[in-house]
Amino acid sequence: MNKLLINIFLITFLVFLGHNVEGLGVNWGDITSHKLPPKDVVKMLQENGIKKVKLFNNDDTILNALAGTGIEVMIGISNQLLKDLVNPDIAKKWVKENVTRYEPKSPKGVNITLIGVGNEPFLRDYKDTLTNVTGPALENIQNALNDTGLGDTTKATVPLNADVYLSPSWNPVPSAGFFRADIVDPLNYILKVLNKNNAPFMVNIYPFLSLFYGNGAFPFNYAFFDGVSNPLKDKDGIEYTNCFDANLDTCAAALAGAGYSNMTIIVGEMGWPTDGNPCANVTLAEKFYKGFVSYLAKGKGSPRRPGYIEAYIFALFDEDRKSTLPGNFETHWGLYYDDGTPKFPLDLNGNNKSLVPVPNVDSLSKKWCGVKPDVKNFTDLISYACDRADCTPLTNGSSCEILSDAAKASYAVNAYFQNQQQKDDSCDFEGKATVTTKDPSQGTCNFAIGFKTLTPLTPSPSPLPSSDHSSSSDAKSPSSSSASPSSPKSLAFASVGVFSIVPLFFI
Repeated sequence: MNKLLINIFLITFLVFLGHNVEGLGVNWGDITSHKLPPKDVVKMLQENGIKKVKLFNNDDTILNALAGTGIEVMIGISNQLLKDLVNPDIAKKWVKENVTRYEPKSPKGVNITLIGVGNEPFLRDYKDTLTNVTGPALENIQNALNDTGLGDTTKATVPLNADVYLSPSWNPVPSAGFFRADIVDPLNYILKVLNKNNAPFMVNIYPFLSLFYGNGAFPFNYAFFDGVSNPLKDKDGIEYTNCFDANLDTCAAALAGAGYSNMTIIVGEMGWPTDGNPCANVTLAEKFYKGFVSYLAKGKGSPRRPGYIEAYIFALFDEDRKSTLPGNFETHWGLYYDDGTPKFPLDLNGNNKSLVPVPNVDSLSKKWCGVKPDVKNFTDLISYACDRADCTPLTNGSSCEILSDAAKASYAVNAYFQNQQQKDDSCDFEGKATVTTKDPSQGTCNFAIGFKTLTPLTPSPSPLPSSDHSSSSDAKSPSSSSASPSSPKSLAFASVGVFSIVPLFFI
């Protein structure tokens, strides 16, 4: 009887472990007009059981909030600094100021385990400006970590876009994966540094972008994890039923071809947006994330990389100041809305507990800004408001596309009004708009209410649609993952490569 009870306990324990997604982390970006208090965000992370966080910078307030929590933290170095870090002395100074002072090995410190040296530096958009400085910068940062005694627990790596590898057009299968010919030498430099220091190879994989850039040619179901009736067949009878496995194994094949078949692969970014495109909506995002979490929890891995996979969801929150050059979905990658409210239920730890919101967030009053009924010309109103607030839900294929012109104008002025914290006179627009307490939301289009924040407001509320706003501070900030005017996702094919993405799935 005792033996039976022990066996039952072991089975139950193993089942529990099988559903605990230990390798799952989140990207925490901060390109937003209204930031949530980092301490409250950290409380939310802990309540959700999130044990890994990837940052794109080294914000002192965020890092201090993470101190003493034990949460594994990855911090980033911007691409603009890579040229400077070719100087070993500057690299040492950077490590001292941004890593050692947070005492990564102390229980009370910040558990910094990874450093992202640049972000997707081999994108073709950069025109080789970063190609030859990334490897030396990586090496100098890792050497500086080693010199301070942190090299055994804190590793430097380079987050790369999935377009660094591909399969040939004549054999578009994962096993034929190889690295782009134009970056072989600088990439080999990076691989040698990573291998010498037992550091991971990091790549960003986006099935959504495969779908987006496929322009209708990419098989829809391969972006998810439900299985397909017509799997991709590789050699040795291996079958691929989803884009993620095919992408990851193409990367693994490229590493093996370069002589690093055992190098650890970490997926630095992986996500699905919820607005700004016909395929970017809450329903599909929920389907994608639930499939991905279940995939990771099973611990099966991909054919070439079975078992444990470490991956970071992109992103934690919507970021309304990101560049929309790659697409109008860029401001909508969050698991959470910008006010810290979950977009859909998601169990990250197999404990039947859904995402909890960020605590202590105070919504503004239940009032909205709308255009007056007698207004007929909406062009200037929409232009002014949308230059200063996120209006991407109004674009084609988005959640508010169905609105009438008047309703679209009301959405725009309300977005500005909430962005300005419902400040006095921010819903006037030369007498063309007014405040209402009746929720104007329609169907899938939500007229959001803002939340209280200490973030400084820009521009000041005195909207004059006829004024020149070309010199105002209305330009969108670049993506969290780069400071380039062109987002690092602008060329991102989240499949086996730019040239083989479509034929791969029609074999």
